[in-house]
Formats: sequence, structure tokens, C-alpha cells
Amino acid sequence: MTILVGYASAHGSTEEISRRIAGILQEQGGEVEVAAVEDVTDPAVFDAIVLGSAIHHQAWLPRASEFVHGHQDVLRDRPVWLFSVGMSGGLPRWLRPSARAAQDRRIARALRDVVRPRGHHLFSGAASAEAFPRSSVLLMRVTGIRLGDYRDWAEVEAWASGIARELRGLGYIG
Repeated sequence: MTILVGYASAHGSTEEISRRIAGILQEQGGEVEVAAVEDVTDPAVFDAIVLGSAIHHQAWLPRASEFVHGHQDVLRDRPVWLFSVGMSGGLPRWLRPSARAAQDRRIARALRDVVRPRGHHLFSGAASAEAFPRSSVLLMRVTGIRLGDYRDWAEVEAWASGIARELRGLGYIG
């Protein structure tokens, strides 16, 4: 049984999280392939699918959303988990909980009825000033947003381990 961990990454953070998820699934006995969504030609060859996207402007990247909508019939027939990678960890501390909840609700709601995922998780990612125009970086600083690496690898690994447990219970991992 082969598991796809597909991703749409803007600056590499989501790809790195995808690779960590795949590593945990492999350690747990899964046969895993990691690929950018634009490189996946036929998701029907996979038995289970984990998909993630960076969040820009409170939404998944267009290529990730297009993949989900374009392959929704295949995705509905398989166990699917979704994850999103945003920068809620870089927000002012008082704003993080409400921003995370709003992002999670908005993204999960946008995709829930399309593919009926078994779960959705929102991770904080990483972003550096070099990835943005200088004017955007200045605006972020003025509004209290801090760039940096906010990934919580223990959180990523725990979520991936939960997927592995479910897949084991479904007979996808030995």
C-alpha cells in the first residue's frame, strides 16, 4: 500500500514539513512517496493521501486547491488527511489563538466537503525577510508580525504518528 505525501510549497517550509511527515510514516512501516502536487499525474495509484499547502492570503496556494478540486473523485475514495502551513507563530502572542482558529476553520471548511478528509491540521511554518519585498517586511514589522522559523517538529511528528496509527488500523501499514 503506497501513501502519497503531496505538497504545495512557496518557500520550502511546507516541503520540509511534508518530508518529515513522510519520514514518520516510513518509520511506522508505510511505503511513502513525497511529491509536489504539480508533479503528481495520477493520485489514483496511491492508497492513502496526505496533502499540505502553504497558506497565502488565508487560503491554500492555487495549485494545491486546483489539485484537490481536479482529483476530488479519487480523493473521496481514499483516506485523506490535509495540513496547512501558515505563519500564525509569527503573530503577536495575543492574536495567535484567534488567528489559528480562523485559518483552520476557513481552510477546513473550504476543502471538507470536497474531499471529506479524516483530519486537518494547521502548522506554523518558516519565512525569512528575503522571501518578501522590503515594503511587505516593513509592514509586517509595524503590525507586529515577526519572521522566523516557527515550525514545531514535535507537533508535526505527533500528527504524522496519529495518521500512521489510523492507517495501521485500516490495514494500510503492517
